[in-house]
Amino acid sequence: MVTSLQYHATTGCIPVEREAIITFKEALIDPSNRLASWTGEDCCAWPGVTCNNKTGNVARLDLRNGECYEEGETAILTENSSCLGGKISPSLLKLQHLNYLDLSMNNFQGSLIPEFLGSFEELSYLNLSYASFEGLVPSHLGNLSNLQYLDLYDLRALVSDLHWLQGLSSLKHLNMGYVNLSLASDHWLQAVNMLPCLSELRLESCELRNIPQTLSTLNFTSLSVLNLYFNDIDSTIPQWFSNLTTFSEIDLSYNNVEGHISKLFAGLSPSNGSLEALYLHYNELSGQLPDHLQIFKELRYFYLSNNLISGSIPASIGSLRSLEVLDLSYNPINGSISESIGELTGLKHLYLFQDSREGSLSQKHFHRLNNLETLALSSSSKQLFLNVSNDWIPPFNLKFMRITNYQIGDRFPTWLKTQKQLSTLYLQGVGLSETVPNWFWELTPQIIRLDISDNRIAGVLPKSLEFPRGAWVDFSSNRFEGPLPLWSNVSYLSLANNSISGSIPENIGEQMPYMTYLNLSGNFMNGEIPFSMGKMKYLTELYLSNNKFSGEIHDNWGNSQALLIIDLSMNNLSGNLPSSMFLPTYILWLKLNGNNLSGELPFGTTINSTYLSLLDLGDNRFSGKIPRWIGERLTSLTVLRLRNNKFIGSIPQELCSLQMLHVLDFADNDLSGHLPICLGNLSGFHDVMLYHKVPPDVPYAFIPQVELVVKGREMAYTKTLKLVNIIDLSSNHLQGDIPEEVSNLLALGTLNLSRNQFTGKIPKKIGSLGLLETFDLSWNSLSGSIPPAMSHMTSLNFLNLSHNNLSGPIPSTNQFLTFQDPSIYGGNPGLCGEPLPTKCQILTGQNSNGKGQIDDDKNEKMHEKFWLFFLTGLGYALGFCGSLVMTTFWRQCLLKVLG
Repeated sequence: MVTSLQYHATTGCIPVEREAIITFKEALIDPSNRLASWTGEDCCAWPGVTCNNKTGNVARLDLRNGECYEEGETAILTENSSCLGGKISPSLLKLQHLNYLDLSMNNFQGSLIPEFLGSFEELSYLNLSYASFEGLVPSHLGNLSNLQYLDLYDLRALVSDLHWLQGLSSLKHLNMGYVNLSLASDHWLQAVNMLPCLSELRLESCELRNIPQTLSTLNFTSLSVLNLYFNDIDSTIPQWFSNLTTFSEIDLSYNNVEGHISKLFAGLSPSNGSLEALYLHYNELSGQLPDHLQIFKELRYFYLSNNLISGSIPASIGSLRSLEVLDLSYNPINGSISESIGELTGLKHLYLFQDSREGSLSQKHFHRLNNLETLALSSSSKQLFLNVSNDWIPPFNLKFMRITNYQIGDRFPTWLKTQKQLSTLYLQGVGLSETVPNWFWELTPQIIRLDISDNRIAGVLPKSLEFPRGAWVDFSSNRFEGPLPLWSNVSYLSLANNSISGSIPENIGEQMPYMTYLNLSGNFMNGEIPFSMGKMKYLTELYLSNNKFSGEIHDNWGNSQALLIIDLSMNNLSGNLPSSMFLPTYILWLKLNGNNLSGELPFGTTINSTYLSLLDLGDNRFSGKIPRWIGERLTSLTVLRLRNNKFIGSIPQELCSLQMLHVLDFADNDLSGHLPICLGNLSGFHDVMLYHKVPPDVPYAFIPQVELVVKGREMAYTKTLKLVNIIDLSSNHLQGDIPEEVSNLLALGTLNLSRNQFTGKIPKKIGSLGLLETFDLSWNSLSGSIPPAMSHMTSLNFLNLSHNNLSGPIPSTNQFLTFQDPSIYGGNPGLCGEPLPTKCQILTGQNSNGKGQIDDDKNEKMHEKFWLFFLTGLGYALGFCGSLVMTTFWRQCLLKVLG
């Protein structure tokens, strides 16, 4: 980075340059008057302006605005009005001696990068990052031969050609992260190779696709930082890596780089002793770590997670005494981890997630890890043990500890008493079964995240525990019992799948005001849902399913505007459905199935749930007609489940507006009328992926669970829900023909129309549903034959056509060969062929596939066509010799012949 000038003019600024800056200011949009102090004669005294103290020329213009963005891993534009915008006036060209220009962290709202910026001959520093410029990066920047620092990071810009870079012969730092370089992907390396002084190259997420393997001449031999993060690069490790001896940082993470890890290290050694950071995570590197890691004595950050590294962790790992971060998670490491890892005295963060080995870690693996702050261990095999003595006093003082699916014994490790700085603690699935000791509860005032889920811990939870404000607590899937405690500072609480009993305290809304997530599902709780829960204004997710709650649902949900998910399913709740449950602005999921709710659904004039994706009211006692507002106002629905209620009337045409629908389940009601033809237009059933609108500022992703009846069995769907496409209208009183338009629903996986009063024929084009797995038309009054095209439904594995009036041969090819249960065709006296005992009568020209009738029809039509053409031709011939009367005579004869 270029050192900025640290002097001001003593004689005042040059008037021409002062006027240029004033003109520049007038073209800007400055809502917070940041530049209001740009007054007076001496512009060199204005904030952000620096002049040369010898000549008085403006040398530096620094308008970087840290308040415009929230800085973190990625900067986010704030609602703060301090961002400068508007246009960059060409009056700046009068600042002929400008060598430093920083407009970063402002908001120029899609303006183009001015081409005239390439005319500042003395410019050595140019920073336009986070300034919301768009469009093509002008090639005129290639005229800046004195430029040493160029930062265009996070612009919504495009580069079509990088050859202009060769003009930047003095460039040392180049950052074009998130600039679209896809059009320059074939020559980016050749262009960069023309910069002999380059020491830092950052091309994060630039849509590059490869790293050229060879270079005829390597010019950027001073390169110390190479960052190609998140480019989807699909290449092997390039050969020219071995010629770069000055690397201090390499970031190839989040790509598809292939090759043997030893090849990479062979290229970097032995002359790369200065390497400090190596980011290789999320690639496809394979092989074993080499034994000569001791060469990289300056290495501080080593990220190798999510690759294909196997074998053992070599003893040479213990020589990396400068190492601060080691991440080997999510690799198929199947050998041992050398105890020399305990010699890494500088190590602060150790990540060994999803270790696939079988074996153990002992005290020696932590022998000299005095500076360790983060310890993250998890086992994919669940056959790893943490073997330390009961009186062990570790050398470290952790801040973060996560141990998952390791075997640590049935007792809480007493060495945790020594961890006075611990703020995050996970002991998930580690085999704990004793009652929580008092000394462990005494740790809670310092712990912001505490997770001891998936164990066998028993006992009654303390009535009061002190946690830091906003604490995150997960005690799910244990054996805790007794009443629900109220821990006032907790914002995330999961006690799901325990044996908690009693009612929810009436004052929970006042006692736990910071609650954002509450999961009490799968317990033995009872009583009514307290009215005060409507006062929990920060609550986003509420799960109370599978308990014994009773009484009516209160009607003050409109106060809980942050709610995304409400799951009160599988309880004994009664009464009507409150309309206020639809009032939270961003409500995504509403599950009330499996209760005793009744009455008609509320009137929809006040309902406008734009984001509602799931509505499950199944297995209740709702009555009346299905309201039209469901199709008119719940336009984001993907799952609509009303099965097993008492709904009457016809299916509203308005439901055809639900273009994102993937599950439509109205089974077991008293619906009547015809099946709407427009259901064939439901485009959600044309796509196998589940999707929905995501509200802004959703704090974290959730994994939903929906119970669906498929093939006669109720199954719970979670991660696979996005693959489910179901229409189930069974057990109603629907009548009329099955619309041919149903054949348009190409992604449909289950179609169940059984136990209705449908008549007519099975749609001829039904065979186009190539993804259909379950097809049930049983117990209707359908007639005609089974369409031969159904043999093309190769995904079909459940079929029931029984108890109709079908006739003719059963298709005997493809998937029909797998249906050997005769009961699926029973109750159709006119059907014949395997697997029924009734054999089909073989007619002349009929083959074993039941195509005889079709062939006979074709032969008859061809016979008619022959006589038609013959007699018509004969009539025309006689017409030339006779008269129009004779022609009419022959046409009458033709009609008689053809009957």
